[in-house]
Amino acid sequence: MNLPVKKLHPKAILPTYGSAGAAGADLYALPEGDPITVSPGETVMIHTGLSMAIPEGYVGLNFARSGLASKQGLAPANKVGVIDSDYRGELMVALHNHGSVPRTVLPGDRVAQFLIMPVITAQFIEVDFLDDTERGTGGFGSTGSR
Repeated sequence: MNLPVKKLHPKAILPTYGSAGAAGADLYALPEGDPITVSPGETVMIHTGLSMAIPEGYVGLNFARSGLASKQGLAPANKVGVIDSDYRGELMVALHNHGSVPRTVLPGDRVAQFLIMPVITAQFIEVDFLDDTERGTGGFGSTGSR
C-alpha cells in the first residue's frame, strides 16, 4: 500500500519498519528542538512533523514501542491512538510516563509504532433478544474461573 505522507517540517522523519517482518512502523519525535523531559505521571504531546492521507476504509493506530514502554515506562497515554481516515492534521503522540523517574525524549527518538488496518463499519440494529452462548452474561474474569 502506498500511503501519502506530508512533511510539515523539513526535518521530519518518515516512518520506518525495523525489520522485514515488523507489523508497525516507527514514528519519530520531530528531530529539531530541545529534549523533552516527561515527569512521572505526566503526559506530553510529541510532535512528529508529519500528516497522512489514510485511505477511506482504513485507520491508523499508534501503539507503544515495546522497549520504550517496558524499559522506560513511556507509552501512549490513551494506550492506542486512533487516526481516522478523514484527519489531515499533524500526527502527535500523547506520551505518558508510567514510571517513577523522569524520562527524556530526544529529538529524533522513536516514540511509537504506527499500524494501518482495515475498518469494518457496523450498522447497529436494536433487537429484543440475543442468541445464547456458553459464557452468557459472565463478565470480567469469568472465563478464568472455569
